[in-house]
Amino acid sequence: MKDLQSARLMWLKGWLFLFIGVASSTLLILENATLRTALLLALAIWAFCRAYYFAFYVIEHYIDPSFKYAGLWDFLRRRKGRVRK
Repeated sequence: MKDLQSARLMWLKGWLFLFIGVASSTLLILENATLRTALLLALAIWAFCRAYYFAFYVIEHYIDPSFKYAGLWDFLRRRKGRVRK
C-alpha cells in the first residue's frame, strides 16, 4: 500500500478517528451510565495514548534514534528480527 500523500485525506482521516472515538465512547457510557464506567474508559484511553506516544516518540528519540518505522505493525515486525544490545 502506498503512503498517504494528500493533506486533505490526512485531515479527513484524523477527523474520522476523532469521530469514531467520541461516538464509541458516548455509546459505551450511554449503555452503562456509571461514574466507574466513565473513569475506566478515560483511564483506558489515557493509557493507550501514552503507549502510542512511547512507541512513536520515546523509542525513536531517547532509546534508539536509528530505529525508525512507519506504524505499529512495522514496529513489531522490525522489533522481532532485531538483536538486543
